[in-house]
Amino acid sequence: MSRIWSVAVDAPLGPLHYAIPDTLPPEALMPGVSVTVPLGARKIPGVLLEPSESAPEGVRLRETLGLIADRPVIDSKSLAWLQWLAKYYAYPLGPTLQLMFPPLDKSGGRKKARKAPLIQADMTEGVDHSVSLTAEQTEVVNAIAATPGFQTHLLYGVTGSGKTEVYMELIARAAERGEQALVLVPEISLTPQLIQRFARRFGEKIAVIHSHLTPREKTDNWWAAHQGEKPILIGARSALFCPLPKLGIIVIDEEHESSFKQDESLRYHARDAAVMLAKMCEIPIVLGSATPSLESWQNAKLGKYRLHRLPSRIHSGGLPRIDVIDLREARDQERQSGRDESRPFWLSQELHLALTETLERGEQAALFLNRRGIAQSVVCPSCGHSSDCPNCEVALTLHGRSHLVCHYCDYHESLKEVCSQCNTGEPKPLGLGTEKIERDLAKLFPNARTVRMDRDEIQSREDLEEAIAKIEKREADILIGTQMIAKGLDFPGLTLVGLVMADIAFNLPDFRASERAFQLLTQVAGRSGRHLKDRSGHVVLQTYNPDHPSIQFTLKHDYEGFAEHDLGFREVLGYPPHGRLAALKFAGPDLQETEDAARRVAELARRSLENAKDPSGKGYSAEAAERADSILVLGPAPAPMAKLRNLYRFQVLIRGQGINSPVSSLCKTLSEHIEARAKSKAPLLPPKVRFSVDVDAVHLL
Repeated sequence: MSRIWSVAVDAPLGPLHYAIPDTLPPEALMPGVSVTVPLGARKIPGVLLEPSESAPEGVRLRETLGLIADRPVIDSKSLAWLQWLAKYYAYPLGPTLQLMFPPLDKSGGRKKARKAPLIQADMTEGVDHSVSLTAEQTEVVNAIAATPGFQTHLLYGVTGSGKTEVYMELIARAAERGEQALVLVPEISLTPQLIQRFARRFGEKIAVIHSHLTPREKTDNWWAAHQGEKPILIGARSALFCPLPKLGIIVIDEEHESSFKQDESLRYHARDAAVMLAKMCEIPIVLGSATPSLESWQNAKLGKYRLHRLPSRIHSGGLPRIDVIDLREARDQERQSGRDESRPFWLSQELHLALTETLERGEQAALFLNRRGIAQSVVCPSCGHSSDCPNCEVALTLHGRSHLVCHYCDYHESLKEVCSQCNTGEPKPLGLGTEKIERDLAKLFPNARTVRMDRDEIQSREDLEEAIAKIEKREADILIGTQMIAKGLDFPGLTLVGLVMADIAFNLPDFRASERAFQLLTQVAGRSGRHLKDRSGHVVLQTYNPDHPSIQFTLKHDYEGFAEHDLGFREVLGYPPHGRLAALKFAGPDLQETEDAARRVAELARRSLENAKDPSGKGYSAEAAERADSILVLGPAPAPMAKLRNLYRFQVLIRGQGINSPVSSLCKTLSEHIEARAKSKAPLLPPKVRFSVDVDAVHLL
């Protein structure tokens, strides 16, 4: 066997060639084996890819330094999948492969104590392997189980329709065949509630991986899943990279969630990456949601995904009743008839009455506002000056009575009594936040017990578990929160949901704003009345824009109508899922330098496309020319949030017409060209300008 191998090293470089010393036996050498290699003066990990007859011309070979014994071999299917990921998302292969290993060595290291064990003893009490399914659930399970091999199944079920029971039954059948299962959920949904439901069905067979575990806990769970000791792995998006040798089914719950898209390093989308993994492993994958992403819905319409429906709730009398309160009309009426001054400005008469009646019945209510703090901004009434963050182009948010905070860079300052601009006016808070709602409710309902769930109040897994426990045990009457309370939570006593200001998500400069608003409104409303038998839950939705499509379709519980409406809008403009979109992102401390760098890369992209459009030059085919002609380079332009953490931000958008447009190939070509130029005397990017590629971009702010 050749003693020269190409190695994917843990560095932003392509594969490098190394010599294998005679001390390593030939039988230990195979693709997917981890080795330590020298790179410059450093020793870094790498993964063997394939043997080579000779080294590239002019390359002086260095020897590998030995095997990394504590790492499993990456199997051929996983290796092919990782190579696809690196190519598709235009990211170096070496760092991509390193995602397949746990954070620590298999043994050794001191465990950091947790306040409570990951899977508590009471979670596995009364394990029940026989679960009674409804006729609708049974039909879906049988339909999915009857399709062997690879197939993407989209499970569209209204909130409270029992999607989790479907997942568990499919997983139980896979376990009976001796197969492993992977369940991915949004990080925010990885609550004790979810883990408890699985633990009561499967006992000690589940492993859990999420960001709030210590590195040792992640490592232990990783190995338990990899070695089959715990054949069911539940986790956030990173759990996708735990190799399961007998993987038989993948489940993606809340598949529409944008948090499945990684925002740094390898900017993969866990849902899409999981579909490709399932294809390579020839196994089924189930995507579940009450509000499927329009990409998944379009794939179901085209027949690429198989659609299954759960149209009814299983524990309650039906979907909640939604009352829309037009805050403009309410304000006009109060001007004419006089306002009750004891009622806060943000609380309509209808929501006030609904809260009062809910508390009198001994039931629970939730108030949702996707803004934390007391107020979004502080403005001087004399000169109009606002308190802005010096590091970011955003207003500071008021917390407490005098604490101004930037939610992006954590800059802090105290609220001044006199305006620093005009030296006469007294700055006043404008807007509303969850902290303000909590204070107002304490005055309005002094006997009501409140729990607030936002990033200020919930800063650890223990905080989250404690807040959920209070609501479950009926030790709280009113839950106040941001989108943290919108997903994955099921409280039997919760019968009223109030959306305090539904308009917040409507006007963001993003073509997905309406979709996200509809999903959020529907998911929040879906927390109400999930266990009522004799009546439906109640939702009060306050808005200044009651005619907005997101609200109108939410009011009718009409996901399919909303999907058709928004897909039509996107088709006209060529936005995903009718086309492809990638974002080239630039960030640097100097405004002009960053903009110039973005402009040079945009020009390079346009030149690359022009070359491809000429079949007579560079050896390109007519087909390649036609595909290149489907791509449009837009920009550069300042990002919607043009300055964050003292860095100026620019974007270049690569938009492709049609789902087969080679946007990803262009992005990879650009990345490789920029990397090659970085080693030359004329680099495209200055040293201080950060550059990243986001293929299938989800977050454009």
